[in-house]
Amino acid sequence: MSPTAPPILDIHDLLDGFAAAAERLASAASISWMGAEVPTCPDWTLLDLLAHTGMVHRWATAAIENDRETMGDAELILEEGRTSADPPAWLRAGAARFAEVLEAADDDLEALVFLKEAPPAKHFWARRQCHETTIHALDAIAARDGRHPTAADCWFGAELAADGIDELLVGFWQRGKYSPRADIPYAVLVRARDVDAAWLLRIGPEPLVTTRLAPGEDPAADATLSGTAVDLYLALWNRGGVVEDPQRVLESLRERTAVTWG
Repeated sequence: MSPTAPPILDIHDLLDGFAAAAERLASAASISWMGAEVPTCPDWTLLDLLAHTGMVHRWATAAIENDRETMGDAELILEEGRTSADPPAWLRAGAARFAEVLEAADDDLEALVFLKEAPPAKHFWARRQCHETTIHALDAIAARDGRHPTAADCWFGAELAADGIDELLVGFWQRGKYSPRADIPYAVLVRARDVDAAWLLRIGPEPLVTTRLAPGEDPAADATLSGTAVDLYLALWNRGGVVEDPQRVLESLRERTAVTWG
């Protein structure tokens, strides 16, 4: 990974990751009570989780098709999911249509994208729904098992995890709405131990600035977060994970960012 090239998996790998996550989510939900609490999503039930994720899949499909009417119907789609006779089947149907529409889209698709340093639209939507669905599949497993997930619950590898970390730190956290801030500036080095992926976060009163680091680059920082890519993925997306955090900055970052569980 170079400082100018994010670790974006190709569309085939992202759609494979999306399909695997959608099936994990639906399968976990199929053997669980729809009223089960979701430990990783405060105040949500499993039915809320399915309705939300299925709505997002349909909303993303509408964005790809530039269907503004459907994009404006999020609440109606949520209600459709909540009242479905078979919520896991409803989720599978929306996921399948999203994948079909995206695969058929032109490589130079012109469609909404909304994150910082976003890849082209077709890549953007494959990536966004891969990670949206992966995180919510972990939420469904948490609801099924009544606990936060661990790396042992993860079916995906370091490359997908590094890609999702990059989307969060570069795409989400650099947006003013979601950015961690601090009155006194400081820098945090985030480094995966099992893949060449690292980021330097500069946090201060203004929106955070994320720099992708080249392999072997080791800049000065006030704090370091390190671990396997999967554990960092879980930790940074607020789903658990075991990471090395000697300066105890992770909780502070979680408190200061609006990207938590929704």
